[in-house]
Amino acid sequence: MVQRATRLSGPSPSSETGRLLDRAFALVRQEEKVRTEFPPEVLAEVERSMAAPDLPERDETTVPFVTIDPPGSMDLDQAVHIERDGDGYRVRYAIADVPSFLVEGGALDAEVRLRGMTVYCPDTRVPLHPSALSEDAASLLPAVVRPAYVWDLRLTAEGERGTADLYRAMVRSERRYTYAEVQELVDGGQGEGTLMLLQEVGEQRIARESARGGASLPMPEQEVHVDDEGHYHLRLRPLLPAEDWNAQISLLTGMAAAALMLEGGVGILRTMPEATPQSVARFRREVRALGSDWPQDMRYGDFLRGLDRNDPAHLAIVNAATALFRGAGYTTFDGELPPEDQRVQAAIAAPYAHVTAPLRRLVDRFGLAVCEALAAGRDVPAWAREALPALPDLMAEADRRTKSVDRQCISAVEAAVLVDRVGEHFEAVVVDGFDKGVVVQLLDPPVSERARGTAGLGSTVQVEVESADILRRVVELRVVPGGNSPAAVGG
Repeated sequence: MVQRATRLSGPSPSSETGRLLDRAFALVRQEEKVRTEFPPEVLAEVERSMAAPDLPERDETTVPFVTIDPPGSMDLDQAVHIERDGDGYRVRYAIADVPSFLVEGGALDAEVRLRGMTVYCPDTRVPLHPSALSEDAASLLPAVVRPAYVWDLRLTAEGERGTADLYRAMVRSERRYTYAEVQELVDGGQGEGTLMLLQEVGEQRIARESARGGASLPMPEQEVHVDDEGHYHLRLRPLLPAEDWNAQISLLTGMAAAALMLEGGVGILRTMPEATPQSVARFRREVRALGSDWPQDMRYGDFLRGLDRNDPAHLAIVNAATALFRGAGYTTFDGELPPEDQRVQAAIAAPYAHVTAPLRRLVDRFGLAVCEALAAGRDVPAWAREALPALPDLMAEADRRTKSVDRQCISAVEAAVLVDRVGEHFEAVVVDGFDKGVVVQLLDPPVSERARGTAGLGSTVQVEVESADILRRVVELRVVPGGNSPAAVGG
């Protein structure tokens, strides 16, 4: 599950703090060399390709697909339809067909390889593809016919994956939903067939995830509210169950894609190593420090699934759990399969591939082309096969850049939240130490930062905000002496 940058809400930030924050976000993009404009030759090529796309012959416009996305989204990668299939389920998952509009080896292809991913910032997003493509011609918008890759997945009554097929077809989404709308309709028993079955299938897949030892990170969205006086307030918004159900359809599809690639002997997997004992031990300390009990014999995936997403302390635990989900990368193969331990995405506890977000992530376009050819019994297109060896490095750089932008924007927002509160004291818990101090977690506002001073791991302390610099994206905290555990850490 991808963590997106902080979202701003409330009045337009026209205060001095708001202007500094806008400058900070722009500075982050400049420092990370985010490509904010598309060259003229790219835009011209897109116009030509949209005028004469390579459309599939198969027609599935009678299937009542729907999309489920955050409010205001226009780059709609996925549309879903679910129906009963005997005692089980049939899931059809339509994915935007980017190759229909893209000249392989052309100007846009070269540009998106430099970008790698859509970059999300609190004030804007920088798309992987020009908006004419990603928000219009290739987007699965409602009530218009679009080309798509259609995954046709059969599940048992218990949600186990059965057969999987993939083909290109013309589709039409009947309606666009937000997660909140889906949740309200399902909770009220008023959702259409696909929505009610989404809950069934989603919960079945969550149970299968637990059974195989997998874990999803229910990452809360960090929201910054600007009040009428221009002050900034930071909150963590828990994910809705509907977001989990929808994510399970994407995970199901990614696992089906990985199985197809491994059977066909060619492809690119999204892999991640097991969490290290050190990171698990640190997470246990953080859980204890935040006042929760994690039974020693419970797997961390089951522990995360059992958290109360409306409890601020539990949301802080979810935020801390990101340390268990590190080291992800991509493994390519063509002919000889990778070793068993290099095939698995450890958090998912199964082989997995990225194939559901081609408008926003470069690698998915190639994974879809590989899988569609394998499913049809054809040779994998040369353009896709030849690109595989370069994709891990391209995606690693895109990952690094987007995570750095996200991290620095969050730091700027945290500074904006605390800039008017320099000199104030906040209650915090100590979750780790380093050579010059400790790492503390504030619950209100939900800020995690380093602080000068010493304190015991897991202890509750008072910290003082010594300074907050929005442009430098730096917050300086100090542990207020007195009342700390004698088992102190830090400098």
